[in-house]
Amino acid sequence: MPGCGVLGLCQYETNKLVRIQSVRLGSLKWSLNGFILLFICIMMLWNRKYQEFDLVVSSVTTKVKGVAQTHMLGVGDVVWDAVDYSGPSQDRNSFFVVTNVIVTEKQKQGKCPEVPLKGRLCRTDKDCEKGDWDQWSHGIQTGSCVKFDVLKKTCEVSAWCPIETKTNPPRPALLAAAENFTVLIKNNIRFPAFNFIRRNILPQMNDAYLRSCQRGNDSLCPIFRLGDIVREAGEKFSEMAVEGGVIGIQIKWDCNLDRLMQRCLPKYSFRRLDEKESNKTLYPGLNFRYAKYNTVNGVEERTLYKAFGIRFEVMVFGQAGRFSFIQLIIYIGSTLSYYALTTMLIDWLIGTSCYSAEVGQNYFQRKVESVQDKQKCILCVSYVDEDNLRLVKRSQKKSLQDVKPTSVEPRTRLYL
Repeated sequence: MPGCGVLGLCQYETNKLVRIQSVRLGSLKWSLNGFILLFICIMMLWNRKYQEFDLVVSSVTTKVKGVAQTHMLGVGDVVWDAVDYSGPSQDRNSFFVVTNVIVTEKQKQGKCPEVPLKGRLCRTDKDCEKGDWDQWSHGIQTGSCVKFDVLKKTCEVSAWCPIETKTNPPRPALLAAAENFTVLIKNNIRFPAFNFIRRNILPQMNDAYLRSCQRGNDSLCPIFRLGDIVREAGEKFSEMAVEGGVIGIQIKWDCNLDRLMQRCLPKYSFRRLDEKESNKTLYPGLNFRYAKYNTVNGVEERTLYKAFGIRFEVMVFGQAGRFSFIQLIIYIGSTLSYYALTTMLIDWLIGTSCYSAEVGQNYFQRKVESVQDKQKCILCVSYVDEDNLRLVKRSQKKSLQDVKPTSVEPRTRLYL
């Protein structure tokens, strides 16, 4: 065509309807359309694409119950209740249970030899700098080198004496009986967009139910045995209790708020969150220190506890859905394009060996038709007083005498 450098860029395609009278193709078309419609409906119901959703807003409180008795060397029998094994404080959405402990008794403010850790031995007072300390120190150095035992000498420090010397927790864990402790988890949720409020202690759960329910028989029971939580997380309580660790309690709310299909119940799952193998991490488990103070003969003393235990993190997530006409229309509009798969598949079948080459060629000859752009035809204009012919594009609004010709050709050349 004149004026086009690349013919492929000077084409426009539009759809052409070709109706083929064929029982086989008609049956295939409606079968494919039916399958697509069924798939769209199943996905709409399964994923609830007809609903609008809102994310959960949650608060969690816990209450741990249980009593255990331990025998500690130099102390005797000690009874542990919820105040003792829950630690000095509780974090938001979590609770801590002591399972093992190292006790250092009758510490007083004074001067004593530092624990002989690596690189902390001394020979003379020159090896000890007065007032020096670092992150591994238990006190402030006095500048004296004193005997720690018969064979070792260390720098003297001003600290709580005697200094804690044990580093490895007892095996088996002192509070292995914590496996039978129970925890009541109270979870209140809200979906702000729908002004919907619910908690995991359902309306039908009365006091008698909570006293007798067990997770083995009722998956909705909000009271959990600690040993069962650790076991469902894939761990063994007696092993985890030695050095401690972190367990995640996941509460999932997947709520359908439509009246005919309303359902909003919690689903619990458990997993370990920290690295469990001591040989793969520098500081395995979980521990912290706290002290209990008293006064003896006017002198303040304390008992130091290095507590190992399990922290249980309660994590709540979920969503609620409610019917929305707008979401339904958006989903229907987004799935209408799936029906184009039927046309693509049938066109592909006609062009393959499933049909004869003659039928396929006849189909595509009727479906594809090339049409020239008539507005680009050229008019030959001649004037009496001119020896040449003017070639002018058709459909011009100006007068032919005022139109600039695309080219000028001699009369004799055109008549040859």
